[in-house]
Amino acid sequence: MAASWENVKVDGSNMRTYVSAPDGSSKVPGIVVVQGQTGVDDFLEFTRMVAGEGFVGAAPDLYQRDPPGCKDDAPTRRMRLTDQNVIADINATIGLLKSHPAVDSARIGIVGFCMGGRAVYLMSAVNADLKAGVMYYGGDPFHAWGDGPSPFDRTVQIHCPIMGHFGEDDKNPSPADMRKLDVEMTRLGKLHEFHSYANAAHAFANFGSANYREHAAKASWPRTFGFFSKHLKGA
Repeated sequence: MAASWENVKVDGSNMRTYVSAPDGSSKVPGIVVVQGQTGVDDFLEFTRMVAGEGFVGAAPDLYQRDPPGCKDDAPTRRMRLTDQNVIADINATIGLLKSHPAVDSARIGIVGFCMGGRAVYLMSAVNADLKAGVMYYGGDPFHAWGDGPSPFDRTVQIHCPIMGHFGEDDKNPSPADMRKLDVEMTRLGKLHEFHSYANAAHAFANFGSANYREHAAKASWPRTFGFFSKHLKGA
């Protein structure tokens, strides 16, 4: 496995992006790994896990517009994000994967945690290059960040299958939020499957989180990578 930081140009600036690739010479699918609120550095282990499963993973730093050495806490940094900038950063990461020598450019997926799960729902409606998306407890899908429609309001534009993982004890998204997403995607004929985990709250699969729950996280991984294998490797 090879892993390194690379710079991706976005709006004239360099966005650091952590890229992990499996060993071997054949082209494989690529997967964008979208951070949670605590920052990209907390999701590097999952990016390496993606490579271990035979995909190229790329995790962009969505806080790249903050000044160097920014000491603001995670909620403050998250509040500065807009959907427009998230879309730009993830589109640039998709471009990186499509041009990567180890990636089959026709087979790109996306996975995200917390606010990254929200980004999965958003990007599945925005970028047609994505062929599969997995969202872990994507919070606040019913409100726009900045100008434009919310991720939920874009449901009709979703063009790829989505898997969702939710904790039964979560408050954002709550079980009621999960049902609302499920009803809307079903109404619009969007291919999806949702999984709910007992005794699990928000961030149950985030390595290092106080809310990490091994039983739920370990149950989710085979589902996630089986889903990507079906829709990316099996395409």
